Amino acid sequence: MDNEVLEFDIGLGREEEYDDEADVDGVGNIEFAADGCSKGNEIYMIPPPEAEAEAEAEAETETGDEGMMLDLLDLEPYEGMEFESEEASKAFYNSYARRVGFSTRVSSSRRSRRDGAIIQRQFVCAKEGFRNLNEKRTKDREIKRPRTITRVGCKASLSVKMQDSGKWVVSGFVREHNHELVPPDQVHCLRSHRQISGAAKTLIDTLQAAGMGPRRIMSALIKEYGGISKVGFTEVDCRNYMRNNRHRSLEGDIQLVLDYLRQMHAENPNFFYAVQGDEDQSMNNVFWADPKARMNYKFFGDTVTFDTTYRSNRYRLPFAPFTGVNHHGQPVLLGCAFLINESEASFVWLFKTWLMAMSGHSPMSITTDHDSVIRSAIIQVFPETRHRFCKWHIFKKCQEKLSHVFLQHPNFEAEFHKCVNLTESIEEFESNWSTLVNRYDLRDHEWLQALYSDCRQWVPVYLRDTFFAEMSITQRSDSMNSYFDGYVNASTNLNQFFKLYEKALESRNEKEVRADYDTMNTLPVLRTPSPMEKQASELYTRKIFMRFQEELVGTLTFMASKAKDDGEVITYHVAKFGEDHKSYHVKFNVLQMKATCSCQMFEFSGLLCRHVLAVFRVTNVLTLPSHYILKRWTRNAKSNVILQEHSCDVYTYYLESHTVRYNTLRREAFKFVDEGAKSPETYDVAMDALQEAAKRVAHAMQNEGRVPINNGKVRSHLLNDEMHDNYTSGCQEENLGEHMSEDEMDKNIRELMNELDGAYRKCEIYRSNLLSVLKAVEDHKLELSVKVENIKISMKDSL
Repeated sequence: MDNEVLEFDIGLGREEEYDDEADVDGVGNIEFAADGCSKGNEIYMIPPPEAEAEAEAEAETETGDEGMMLDLLDLEPYEGMEFESEEASKAFYNSYARRVGFSTRVSSSRRSRRDGAIIQRQFVCAKEGFRNLNEKRTKDREIKRPRTITRVGCKASLSVKMQDSGKWVVSGFVREHNHELVPPDQVHCLRSHRQISGAAKTLIDTLQAAGMGPRRIMSALIKEYGGISKVGFTEVDCRNYMRNNRHRSLEGDIQLVLDYLRQMHAENPNFFYAVQGDEDQSMNNVFWADPKARMNYKFFGDTVTFDTTYRSNRYRLPFAPFTGVNHHGQPVLLGCAFLINESEASFVWLFKTWLMAMSGHSPMSITTDHDSVIRSAIIQVFPETRHRFCKWHIFKKCQEKLSHVFLQHPNFEAEFHKCVNLTESIEEFESNWSTLVNRYDLRDHEWLQALYSDCRQWVPVYLRDTFFAEMSITQRSDSMNSYFDGYVNASTNLNQFFKLYEKALESRNEKEVRADYDTMNTLPVLRTPSPMEKQASELYTRKIFMRFQEELVGTLTFMASKAKDDGEVITYHVAKFGEDHKSYHVKFNVLQMKATCSCQMFEFSGLLCRHVLAVFRVTNVLTLPSHYILKRWTRNAKSNVILQEHSCDVYTYYLESHTVRYNTLRREAFKFVDEGAKSPETYDVAMDALQEAAKRVAHAMQNEGRVPINNGKVRSHLLNDEMHDNYTSGCQEENLGEHMSEDEMDKNIRELMNELDGAYRKCEIYRSNLLSVLKAVEDHKLELSVKVENIKISMKDSL
């Protein structure tokens, strides 16, 4: 023993933690030939004299070789048993363990001082030893998912030692276990007995190439082999094998991606791409954004969808596109990424890289899949951005996680959708949710309770105060659909991907051009005589106008009644006729021409709801105020010229200003009437004041002293009075030595005021004409671009 050293395996006396996603290559069954030799690792066993005599006797029986093979299969290890190699001894002990019902592993070994070769091995039951937590591994991070304790100090083992002859002999064997053994129908789940055979690998490769996932492949294998116990491995093993296949395939094809991105950047320096880490490494996360995507973000970067649920190719690699919504309500691409891994560090890198490509301007809101890792990365990179989980992905998961509830209770799905989509307040949602989980006995459902804890990030009632560019809370937006549906699928490899990617971009671009053409060259059908509808039809794109038109026509079924008047702000209750119990509250500031509704549709979608429009109807607001027309929804959304499309002519200014004047005077008059009617004395004073006011109004009308208008807002009479006082003061200072009667001075002042008023009106007309010219230029520019795109498309079709 002087030439030997004792060497212990790192797993000795310590719990080995195997991740479900880790590679598993266990040792499978040993198939014995009739002569006692294994077909795999050749096992030559030299039995003791007694066993040899018995074997010779049985060889003369009618069973012949079959009896010999059965004896070998039932053979138990014993001291002195010899093997041709260490691998043969390991395979035999593992075969014995499979028959008995336990799993094995290598525990310790000895190496020769002379040449370092292994000269002794000990194989043990997998439950040998006890768990010893690795302090180095757990010191810097908390264990989120503790592993099940599997080590119980079992002493069962087999020790083998190499002889001078080169053969290995059993030097120790402990049979007894201190735990229950696994029955035969479950032994295939033990780690050391799980092995994917060559035939199974071939079948998996074929089905994987056809786009099937691990679950469906396992179902096919179970059917092929006649049961899960006969397959010889689990779904986890199948998934790990498929993952390794994908990574091996990726190592070659990922270089094609990098070559394509380098070529696109060389052709156009505005093409942006980035690789995490060293670009020379073959396995890295990749991001890119073409010039059109970067330009789209300038116009439509207020809300973004980031989707990692779409596995686009045969590698099941997360292809993660960033998309937005254009002025036609269509999805537009804002960048793409391939993610080799979906760790928090990967997402942080991706979001920072994307933000850099988009000039560092964060979006107002972002929608992603329900994932805590993505949420953590967004908090770090976009702290001011409102993060929402995609409700439709959550509904899809509900069908999987609550499938037993869906099957047993047909009404559950409708009630669940009603609770989430149709509640008008947070209190109503929480009440309905509590009723729902109690009715279907789901209060202890772990996944559903975790979902409820995140309700502020996916239930609409919590999110209506933020812009997400959705036309309806209850209908799925087109932007939620994959941008590349119909072009790439599970069998698409990376070599084919970019050709299909470019076809998808071309198709989406063509749809936008057609929508631009329809908006510019066809007139919408107006359904009301309202000047507001005509104004909207000239400003909005066709699809957005049709959505606004639905709201405007919908006001005809609503009644708006004043509920409270706080001076500047008036509160209205808006409800359908006969449905007063379900009313919406609209607060309207007359002076600022601003209204807010309890449904918060404008904040969520950027279009006014029918409830606010109903209040505008009863308060004689005939056109849309400027701040309620978002440029991103208009025909000129992609124009660099800042046009005030909502103020195209003087008539619009007049209508808007007249409404403000009318509402202001009416409010002040009501206050005056209330005070004047309190007593006979105040009544007499009020009547005298009204008569005097009437005379002054009539005098002003005779002198055509109209109040000038600027930018659609009333210039207050206080401004005119101030100008009058300043001018009078100036005249008095300049003509201090001259004598002028008061009537002459008033006459001169009135003449100058009339001239100033005329100058204001001319400025408004010139300004209106200038805006009309600029708008005509933009329309002509857009029309030319549409014609150019149509020519390109026709040329491609003819080739």
